[in-house]
Amino acid sequence: MRSEGGAQLGLDFEKEKGAELQSLITIHGSYLISNTCSTRCINMDLNAANLQTLTEYLRKTLDPDPAVRRPAEKFLESVEGNQNYPILLLTLLEKSQDNVIRVCAAVMFKNYIKRNWRIVEDEPNKICDIDRTAIKANIVNLMLSSPEQIQKQLSDAISIIGREDFPQKWPDLLTEMVNRFQSGDFHIINGVLRTAHSLFKRYRHEFKSNELWTEIKLVLDTFAQPLTELFKATIELCQTHANDVNALKILFSSLTLIAKLFYSLNFQDLPEFFEDNMETWMTNFHNLLTLDNKLLQTDDEEEAGLLELLKSQICDNAALYAQKYDEEFQPYLPRFVTDIWNLLVTTGQEVKYDLLVSNAIQFLASVCERPHYKHLFEDQNTLTSICEKVIVPNMEFRTADEEAFEDNSEEYIRRDLEGSDIDTRRRAACDLVRGLCKFFEGPVTAIFSGYVNSMLTEYAKSPGTNWKHKDAAIYLVTSLASKAQTQKHGITQANELVNLTEFFVSHILPDLKSANVNEFPVLKADAVKYVMIFRSQLPKEQLLVAIPLLIALLQAESIVAHTYAAHALERLFTMRGPNNTTLITAAEMAPFTEQLLLHLFKALSMPGSSENEYIMKAIMRSFSLLQESIVPYIPTLISQLTQKLLLVSKNPSKPHFNHYLFESLCLSVRITCKANPATVSSFEEALFPVFTEILQNDVQEFVPYVFQVMSLLLEMHTTSIPPSYMALFPHLLQPVLWERTGNIPPLVRLLQAYLQKGGTTIATTAADKIPGLLGVFQKLIASKANDHQGFYLLNSIIEHMPPDSINQYKKQVFILLFQRLQSSKTTKFIKSFLVFINLHTVKYGAIATQEIFDSIQPKMFGMVLEKIVIPEVQKVSGPVEKKICAVGITKILTECPSMMDTDYTKLWSPLLQALIGFFELPEDDSIPDDEHFIDIEDTPGYQTAFSQLAFAGKKEHDPIGDSVSNPKILLAQSLHKLSTACPGRVPSMLSTSLNAEALQYLQGYLQAAALQLV
Repeated sequence: MRSEGGAQLGLDFEKEKGAELQSLITIHGSYLISNTCSTRCINMDLNAANLQTLTEYLRKTLDPDPAVRRPAEKFLESVEGNQNYPILLLTLLEKSQDNVIRVCAAVMFKNYIKRNWRIVEDEPNKICDIDRTAIKANIVNLMLSSPEQIQKQLSDAISIIGREDFPQKWPDLLTEMVNRFQSGDFHIINGVLRTAHSLFKRYRHEFKSNELWTEIKLVLDTFAQPLTELFKATIELCQTHANDVNALKILFSSLTLIAKLFYSLNFQDLPEFFEDNMETWMTNFHNLLTLDNKLLQTDDEEEAGLLELLKSQICDNAALYAQKYDEEFQPYLPRFVTDIWNLLVTTGQEVKYDLLVSNAIQFLASVCERPHYKHLFEDQNTLTSICEKVIVPNMEFRTADEEAFEDNSEEYIRRDLEGSDIDTRRRAACDLVRGLCKFFEGPVTAIFSGYVNSMLTEYAKSPGTNWKHKDAAIYLVTSLASKAQTQKHGITQANELVNLTEFFVSHILPDLKSANVNEFPVLKADAVKYVMIFRSQLPKEQLLVAIPLLIALLQAESIVAHTYAAHALERLFTMRGPNNTTLITAAEMAPFTEQLLLHLFKALSMPGSSENEYIMKAIMRSFSLLQESIVPYIPTLISQLTQKLLLVSKNPSKPHFNHYLFESLCLSVRITCKANPATVSSFEEALFPVFTEILQNDVQEFVPYVFQVMSLLLEMHTTSIPPSYMALFPHLLQPVLWERTGNIPPLVRLLQAYLQKGGTTIATTAADKIPGLLGVFQKLIASKANDHQGFYLLNSIIEHMPPDSINQYKKQVFILLFQRLQSSKTTKFIKSFLVFINLHTVKYGAIATQEIFDSIQPKMFGMVLEKIVIPEVQKVSGPVEKKICAVGITKILTECPSMMDTDYTKLWSPLLQALIGFFELPEDDSIPDDEHFIDIEDTPGYQTAFSQLAFAGKKEHDPIGDSVSNPKILLAQSLHKLSTACPGRVPSMLSTSLNAEALQYLQGYLQAAALQLV
């Protein structure tokens, strides 16, 4: 294909350096990064002056004063693209005399590797190849010879590099590491083991694939035998140095790492090597599990010692084998069951044993669920003993739990609500109950019913002193009753032997109804959690009784209690009723609306909850449920939300809280402006000062959110673009904003809003910015990741800009698209390209599309039809996209004279056949084998860089609108019109070249339109 001069369009971004945004924002400091980025791989010499400069800036990054710290961080960010930068960091962490600088350089190096090592398609290589080679040549040696604090950072860096480069681009890494086992120096050996652990632990969660299995096989071939030899040698050394506490500490650290590596290497499948050497591993694991060396016992009641950590990992390893390789593991299992049972009944209640106890219980839970081992638990005495000696003691609310509830509520909530309590005794005991109920539901329920009744009786005697008995009873009932659950619905399957509603009325409601919201906070939290967990099992009338009580509990001083109340309300408001509407309606909430909003916002002002994500999510969900009922309260609410936004923008630290805050702002705008469109200006008055500050201070986490809310506000305007937005427009085209991937989707959306509201205004008052707008399109279209965003923008330009303003650029735009097609043709690009050329046809007519193609290269129009439109149109998906293509192709068939009387005529019937297939055949969602294809819909909305706001989402826009309601009827009408203009021509073309099935469908369209061809 011939390329014309000017294919770069002269459309590169505007190069206005340091231009200030007069009306709304000024972006400070950003150009430093932007301009330096263009100097990628300038060589920073490895000399004393550069090392001194780097040392000074590293020291400033540790300064608590943001005025000193931030410029230093910006400077380092601006030079990190230069050659030798990482080598300078490695030199500092090796040779600096200042230990603080060494550690700082190590952390900076690790973060630099994390940000830049991965090579992203369509993006420049962020680390020069010379530096990459030098890093890989030196880092293992450097890591092994560094003090432990630095060793850990470099070990992490090696695993990040290894994730990308090992084994293909770093084949000798493993051999280099294994060779160090011969050193006999356990500082070096532990460095190797730690690195191997961070490199291999991803095998625990990776999906099975040939590539993964090939890598694991390579690792096993190189690593399994030396690891086994090291394991045996280390155990022998433990016996030799049984009385040397310092030697034992190092050796037991090694054994724990070896046990972790065993878990990772055995996770995907049972390797032949480990199956052949199972006797060695399991006998030694078993001996270590029963080992008790007084020298390794610690006085610390909180922190797990080396012995506990090793035994915990061995329990995990045994559970893995019992679950996945039970047949091969069967000879060893009874020994492990006996010893893990003994371990459980002899281990104390101290916090330091929590991980060990929970892993030991998890082992029993995994065993009792397997049909093979059912016989081990059948005896009534065994069941009673497990319930009495393992489950009940580990469900008790300990002093340590009480302290966490009061003093470390955030961690307590994270463990209890978010399921991160995988390492807690309670969670493990709960899993064991569930496991036992699989085969022994009746006997276990009977045993526990007795315990629950006696605990509740004890509580009733003296609630003030015996409240922990009731807490344990509620936890037991919850464990017993829960058979299956999901995050969305709570418990979805319950034990039929437990009467949940009766327990709710008798034992849960009294705590919720208690007039004193601050009395027995743990029981209040238990009661709220019960409602939340069993919300799908309890009758609606009981939920309606609970709602005002939960609203009252939002005032509880306990952070856990009011957080649980907010979370429970949020979950109840998402429940769906019979017709897929919300189970709880706005009408049912009407009596409590004011109190609900008041208490939710009050809860945000309580100590410890100023950025409580559960409360903010409950606010968002309440707005969503109540809709226009919140309008009277909006002036007060928006003022509180903007104050909160201003506050958190100073130091964004809670991403979920911030996300729900912006969602709540979007809902306020949507709901209010739907009721009264004129209120949009009041929102702008309230929000723009805060947005200005966020943009001026370049708060990176918030900038994409701001653009989304601005898009929403602009779309709400009923007239043209207000002047304040027009003043901002040129600055949205600045390259610095587009360098951050997280800004791209919201910025494209904002530019689309500009074009939709005022394409003509832009053409008349900002015509000089059209090349900048097309420059953005040019940047996006070059990237496989963002080309669809480029098409979104281009489609809006075609649809909304006056033809005269863009005619001079159109040919160059098409040339760019063809160049991209030639260099990198992906399914996603072709789908977007088809929609674009058909939109162009709808907007400008079929003749204009044919002429522009043929002006680039003679006969190109025919080539596009033959090679792209006819074979690929079946891939187009989405109702609006399909409609655009159907109408565009109809126009090409019936409104383009050259289709009837030139070389293109031979394509007329195949194109019609393709269109009828497009209407009648299923979508072609096949993807070429050689294409790693990610559809637009598959890209996650929530990424670190960009968070899509659900309530800022724009409605799908149909550029054709009501002018065509049924494309099949349009085809019939258009063919009728064509046949009238060329009598006899169309029927003869149809009868000679259209297949019978397509002809039959076409007859159906004509009949539906009450027309016939002449």
